[in-house]
Amino acid sequence: MTLPDRIRQAVSAVTDPELRRPIGDLDMVREITLDGAHAHVGITLTIVGCPAADRIESDVRRAAASVPGVAEVTVELGVMTPAERTALTAKLRDGRPPRQMPFGPDSLTRVILVSSGKGGVGKSTLTANLAVALAAQGLSVGLVDADVHGFSIPGLLGIPSGTQPTRIDDLMLPPVAHGVKTVSIGMFLREGEAVVAWRGPMLHRTVQQFLTDVFFGDLDVLLIDMPPGTGDIAISIGQILPHAEVLVVTTPQSAASDVAIRSGLVARQTGQRVIGVIENMAAMTLPDGTVIDLFGSGGGAEVAAALSEGEETVPLLASVPLSPALRAGGDAGEPVVLADPDDPAAQQIRAIAARLAHGGRRLARRPLPMALSRPQPGATDEA
Repeated sequence: MTLPDRIRQAVSAVTDPELRRPIGDLDMVREITLDGAHAHVGITLTIVGCPAADRIESDVRRAAASVPGVAEVTVELGVMTPAERTALTAKLRDGRPPRQMPFGPDSLTRVILVSSGKGGVGKSTLTANLAVALAAQGLSVGLVDADVHGFSIPGLLGIPSGTQPTRIDDLMLPPVAHGVKTVSIGMFLREGEAVVAWRGPMLHRTVQQFLTDVFFGDLDVLLIDMPPGTGDIAISIGQILPHAEVLVVTTPQSAASDVAIRSGLVARQTGQRVIGVIENMAAMTLPDGTVIDLFGSGGGAEVAAALSEGEETVPLLASVPLSPALRAGGDAGEPVVLADPDDPAAQQIRAIAARLAHGGRRLARRPLPMALSRPQPGATDEA
């Protein structure tokens, strides 16, 4: 290989931090020329003002400089033409038409809804930490904050206020925090602005856009933080994703567990499968051994038993204890599973993530994206 070829090979392997693909595969590498040992590398960004421009330029410069024989590197940044962006978005969709949801029954992405019967049980905090824990195990994870009126996921993950998805034509690239690709209605509102007077049709359209217009790429798991209760969004997602799996979050208190059962039953009526119950705010053990069960005990087991039917057993996946570290991490935007992994709550959440990561998606009676190839003329069985 010539020196320019080696430089191109090194530069093409640089990963776009938003699209999470090598820039060579995205046709972003342009002309590479040499002036002695001085390399000039041309790169085209997807849009003007690309938020990842500095990162890409730095990574490209480093990659080119690592090639033996290169003493100096100049990176020249350009912007894709409209035709090039159209070709890129078509490649990213992998043949799917615009605004087609990629998480249908034939998708291999595992879609898990995290629901609760009532608010205040720590559902969103658990969802954010669970997403981060799954990503830490090497899975590709997406997170949709479907709690439109009470969104909190961006803050829990430490995504700065004002951060928005990057738009490439009609695609939106979600911000990435702690390895989790995330979208929330809070990213589209001014600071302090609230969502008011939204009813069923608008809520349905918002959730549908999150699932169709946001480019998550190839995901192992898509978590959806559901609003509490069984309102419009729960019904809409039941219609859009009837094949999704459901985790039900409750506290040990009967007031929470009784309504949590209803949320699981409603999900099941849409065809979704309840795969487990998480009991949050369970008993906490103090350093002197004193046990504080502020919200009582047994609620999680009651929900799991009530949702089990026939041969379909719904397990109690974990009892996550009350945890000052879990609360503090949520306030600071530092998930406890990373900030304080030895905390008892963090240990329980990581155990749930490990169980989900190894559980896999149930594919029975679901079509798989495969096609039979026709034998070539003249081919034999031995061939």
